[in-house]
Amino acid sequence: MMTVRQRKNKLDGNKNLVAYAFLSPYLLCFGVFILLPVVLATFLAFTNYNSLEAPTFVGLDNFIQMFSSDITLMKYVIPNTFKFAVFVGPVGYALQFLMAWMILRIPQKLRKLYTMAIYVPSIAGGIMMTVVWVVVFSGDRYAYLNRFLLWLGTITAPIDFTQHDQYLMVIMIFVTLWNSMGVGFLSLQAGMMSIDPQLYEAGKIDGITNGVQEIWYITIPALKPQMLFSAVMAIVGSLKAGSIGVQLSGMNPTPKYAGQLIQNHIEDYGFMRYQLGYATALSFALLAVMLLINRA
Repeated sequence: MMTVRQRKNKLDGNKNLVAYAFLSPYLLCFGVFILLPVVLATFLAFTNYNSLEAPTFVGLDNFIQMFSSDITLMKYVIPNTFKFAVFVGPVGYALQFLMAWMILRIPQKLRKLYTMAIYVPSIAGGIMMTVVWVVVFSGDRYAYLNRFLLWLGTITAPIDFTQHDQYLMVIMIFVTLWNSMGVGFLSLQAGMMSIDPQLYEAGKIDGITNGVQEIWYITIPALKPQMLFSAVMAIVGSLKAGSIGVQLSGMNPTPKYAGQLIQNHIEDYGFMRYQLGYATALSFALLAVMLLINRA
């Protein structure tokens, strides 16, 4: 005969088995698609690997090369990446908050339409960049921007904006901000919709007289979880962005490295030079920077 304690332990064991059975698909996918690649990447970061020959262990050589002899990284990639991140991260985050707040001030019948119109570019970015922005900034006289500037008389000959080192970074920032209303924007909007309207009524009784005071004293304190999530997404998104410069200019490296970001540098070494060990080390450095900024 089993004691009461033994029966309880057996019942708890059965419950654990059922729980692990339900978790097993997720654990399997996590192990195969996340944990295993991270382990392999950790190993590759300390090797010399070209995808054809067996990896050769080189210790810290990849990281030493990164900080001592990679002139392109130090002179162009790091300054470009942080310049891009400083503009796109905070400004994009502020625009997400502002757009979410403004949409909630329009009639409810139009709210879904405006939300969809603002959100769609974030999920169709590559297509929109090819169809719209490359045509807008193209170098011939029939491109939208060149045609407009020629009509104004501002310029006398067409400018190939996406191939010009003076304009490429500005265009990248502009297009990315236009394309930044993604999950963070929806999160902020959902959080604002969940705020109890009675808080705003109570605020008016307590002396709040305008929208700025409502945002500062009611909306922001009530949105701390959503704002934290959106901030993390904005930081990570701005640091890992890279395809935009290549898509606009049509080449990697970008012209005179004017739009070369860390993601482009990783792809350059990984998929063009086939120095996969060094590319993996660059990826680890990017991950470390993201973790430090998110903890700050």
